[in-house]
Amino acid sequence: MYQKHSRKRRIGLVVVLMLCFAVSSAPFQHFAAFPSQLRLFQGQAVSLHYAMPVHAEGSVNPQVAEINGSNGSSMRVDLSRPLSIQPKHSGITDLKLKLFGRIPFKTVRLQVIPNLKVIPGGQTIGVKVKAAGIMVVGHHLVQTKNRSKVSPGEDAKLKLGDLIVEINGETCNDISKIAPYAESAGRTGEALRLLVQRGKDRFKTTLKPAYDEEDKAWRLGLYIRDSAAGVGTLTFYAPDQGVYGALGHVITDMDTQSPIVVGSGEIVQSNVNSISKSQSGEPGEKRASFLKGGKTLGNVERNTPFGIFGQMKQLPDHAYQPEPISVAFAEEVKEGPAQMLTVVEKQKVERFDIEIVHVAKQSAPATKGMVIKITDKQLLERTGGIVQGMSGSPIIQNGKLVGAVTHVFVNDPSSGYGCFIEWMLQDAGIMLNPEQATSKAV
Repeated sequence: MYQKHSRKRRIGLVVVLMLCFAVSSAPFQHFAAFPSQLRLFQGQAVSLHYAMPVHAEGSVNPQVAEINGSNGSSMRVDLSRPLSIQPKHSGITDLKLKLFGRIPFKTVRLQVIPNLKVIPGGQTIGVKVKAAGIMVVGHHLVQTKNRSKVSPGEDAKLKLGDLIVEINGETCNDISKIAPYAESAGRTGEALRLLVQRGKDRFKTTLKPAYDEEDKAWRLGLYIRDSAAGVGTLTFYAPDQGVYGALGHVITDMDTQSPIVVGSGEIVQSNVNSISKSQSGEPGEKRASFLKGGKTLGNVERNTPFGIFGQMKQLPDHAYQPEPISVAFAEEVKEGPAQMLTVVEKQKVERFDIEIVHVAKQSAPATKGMVIKITDKQLLERTGGIVQGMSGSPIIQNGKLVGAVTHVFVNDPSSGYGCFIEWMLQDAGIMLNPEQATSKAV
């Protein structure tokens, strides 16, 4: 009886050791790491390697992709050698692999997307945006006749970051028109009817102006703003679609830190006059100015978590005129060496070495896709690392545009965050997200 149990234990131990060996073997690890879904750009071949010493029967829709150069729907493949996939036309198909022609081994969904190339930016641009209404950036107290202090805006339940989009049924995004509205309502004793946007919601309220005895004028009890301006970096220009992307992050109001809802805007040529170097605890900045007489490069149509986007007819008039390059999907970005394009003097775009030290796995748009570190000694000497105004600087890896610089680490200016270029392209309207793909698997 003891010998029987001992034998079973020995057999079990052997089985466990064999399983451990199999799991730790290179072929098994290659198989485990092999993707179940794969996105490819049309015309850009990829190579996959199972590293398994077996043959299999493969099948795929030949109109969407070819395997190892075969133009048929099925083919015999040697899984010990690299598997070459040549995307032909946009669409979705399943690559099915079967052992001995009948045992299901692996199914990989292939999504082929039309090829896309863009011109990488790096140029410093001036940004001027006009809000889609009047931004509430603060409350103030009005000194009334009986010496009491009131804030009509606060009484109307308006909060910092609210956007007044209509007054008395009329669209209003010009701050110069507010005083006449307040004067008229104050003299008649009527309250102003407001349509207000707070985040994604809209609501109506009324506001009755108060007479300020000190200024001798009717006041709303609000600090307001209708526009913003600053500098940033152009990330890409897509000449075929005539659109651009810049900044890599949302433009917010400097007082409320609320995203600005853009009504209109433009980007113009800018010149870097000097650099305030970054140091631990104190990010530096590009000191830049809009060029006098400089032409408008494009408009601003959207302000999203990944930057500003709009129409642009041509690149700024700089000596730097790069050729279009391919873009990378989020899953293609790897930890390792990369380059950043940016301006640190006047209008000269330069290429600097960086390291992508961490890549976050993101299947849906999210900021902070990667952590980057400046390794270029010349750039560190000139700027101390990442400075304000570098946001939007394109990141290049293996000849592809992979992302954009977005933020600096305050306590370590040599490092910061970057976002994936894929999310910027989606917000620009020139790349569909996976959920928008309408082709059916065949």
